[in-house]
Amino acid sequence: MTGIARLRELAEQIDAATPPHRDRAVDALRALAIVGVIFGHWLVTALVVLNDGHGSSVHDASPLATLPILMPASWVFQTLAIFFLVGGYSAATSFRGDYRGWLKRRLRRLSRPVAFLAVIWTLVAACLIALGVSWPTLHILLTLVLDPLWFLGVFALLTAVTPIAVGVVRRFGVGAVLIPLAMVASVDLVRFNFGDLAWLGWINVLAGWAVPYLMGIAWARGAFARRTIPAIMLGGGVAAAAALVVLAGYPASMVGVNSAAISNLNPPTLAAVTFGIAQAGLALLLRDPLARWMRRPLAWASVAVANLSAMTLFLWHQTALITVTMLGSLSGRIPGLLTAPSSLAWVAERLAWLPAFAIVLGVLLATFWRAEQPVQLSARIEAR
Repeated sequence: MTGIARLRELAEQIDAATPPHRDRAVDALRALAIVGVIFGHWLVTALVVLNDGHGSSVHDASPLATLPILMPASWVFQTLAIFFLVGGYSAATSFRGDYRGWLKRRLRRLSRPVAFLAVIWTLVAACLIALGVSWPTLHILLTLVLDPLWFLGVFALLTAVTPIAVGVVRRFGVGAVLIPLAMVASVDLVRFNFGDLAWLGWINVLAGWAVPYLMGIAWARGAFARRTIPAIMLGGGVAAAAALVVLAGYPASMVGVNSAAISNLNPPTLAAVTFGIAQAGLALLLRDPLARWMRRPLAWASVAVANLSAMTLFLWHQTALITVTMLGSLSGRIPGLLTAPSSLAWVAERLAWLPAFAIVLGVLLATFWRAEQPVQLSARIEAR
């Protein structure tokens, strides 16, 4: 049997093991979101070697800071709102009472892979220190690996309050999103206009991502059956985000940019939240086409495997970038790895390295995926 034939056979087995009631379009959206985050990070993370007279160290230089023409790309690869939309949908559809047991199961799926990452990177950090790697370099590497974990903390908090969120949506419907949306707008108004109150922005970390999460819960309860509201969300969200950038001085990038005075993402601003509403609208409009596409066994098998390993992919993708970069450094400053993103040529060079990042991530996935897979594949497909 050829490799292609074996792949098709495996795809058909996964397709057959999937329960008929499973909403495959939701899984497809989650897979698209994880791919967007991974490729986005790989494209905006540039590790550059600096020499300051006291030795060399690695610095994280974003191409968005040196090549503003790339700002629109951040509107494509910043897909976090889709994660929270799908997360709200999945939480609302899976919660059937027994809050303690339900929460324990969902949080365990988050905590096990994180524990593996923490143990491995503790050992890696100890080895790097023993090898004489400077603290500035180690700090940059650990930041790249650990920074994405903020997302999991917020997701865990929203998961914990799901019963309350479901009650709010039950009472107010889709209008429930206006509560956190108004909170984000109020916080931005105060912190950007009334002195040194930047700390208020951290309220938006929970409130901002509660907007797509509540939308996901409303979706699970039957909202958005017609395409009209998602279309309004898409058009209105894009218009609002663009207006905030052009007229109100919000950053054009939907991700953080090194040395920028304001980040749309850390903490989330009203521009990021309105952009997230647009993303949610687009995701809802894509549901039917994705559902048709997911009827193909090969397409569904790819999405199913990506979902079953979503946490592993999310947690280890920056490790893959660091590994390739450090191995490449043994041969000098190879273009696209340890060179500064000072021209569009760097973008082409970085794109050429994406397959190498993907291969190493595949190796890491094969090594650590069992931390996310405590039971059989078919059972995991049904459980999720």
